[in-house]
Amino acid sequence: FYRLVHLDAPRGSVTNCTWPSPVVGGWETQTRLVDIIFRALLPSMPAALPAGTKAMMCHAGFGGVDPVTNEYTCFLETFGGGYGGRQSSDGPDAVQAHGQNTENAPIEETELNYPVRVVRLSLVDDSEGPGRFRGGLGLRKDFLFERPTTFTVLSDRTLVGPAGAFGGQAGRVAEYVLIRDGEERRLPAKGTIELVAGDVVSYRTCGGGGYGPPEERDTERVLRDVLEEKVSVERARELYRVAVSGRELDLAATAELRG
Repeated sequence: FYRLVHLDAPRGSVTNCTWPSPVVGGWETQTRLVDIIFRALLPSMPAALPAGTKAMMCHAGFGGVDPVTNEYTCFLETFGGGYGGRQSSDGPDAVQAHGQNTENAPIEETELNYPVRVVRLSLVDDSEGPGRFRGGLGLRKDFLFERPTTFTVLSDRTLVGPAGAFGGQAGRVAEYVLIRDGEERRLPAKGTIELVAGDVVSYRTCGGGGYGPPEERDTERVLRDVLEEKVSVERARELYRVAVSGRELDLAATAELRG
């Protein structure tokens, strides 16, 4: 296999760093490179490869000194996000991708060992990339801190969501949010902040890209997504051209929308 592959990675570049370049974010580069390679091969291998995925490790790291034991605590977790839609199936919701092999940290274990409570864990509705087969939904996880803590965001995808394929649309971008005294403030994808007691940091990861035109999506699949609260009624109408009334399809309105 390796005889067929040539790697051009000049010294000093992001894929062949030289001292003293920082490399702790190397996994972010790795996952994006896999996605780029998939995107390049997709036109010639449409049945084998997905639309764009979250393609980031999405690190959250925090720590500080325990005032009781005087010991330093350090926590690191990576989060799932939307996988890309494929030629014959939707992208899975809130999964790891492209070499990312860590599991979600259990809430109970996190709360037992760190000065934090997880006050929300859910999917991000309307985050999918619309398509004949939609992208997966992103993940939301909110941390409430009980004492001053240093928090680092080392992630990506705040500017452009995972790309759609063959008429599919991009997934929603990721958001990293500080909630202090009820006010939300967007955080950059890379940076360190000092938190005070009562602060909440909310990770809202991106959705996967859609595969194929969204107006060609099977109407029953759209209805199921609406009933499961993954896709809003308004989004179903606007992007998928499907009208939902109550818990049923409005067949006449859908035919008009798609006409």
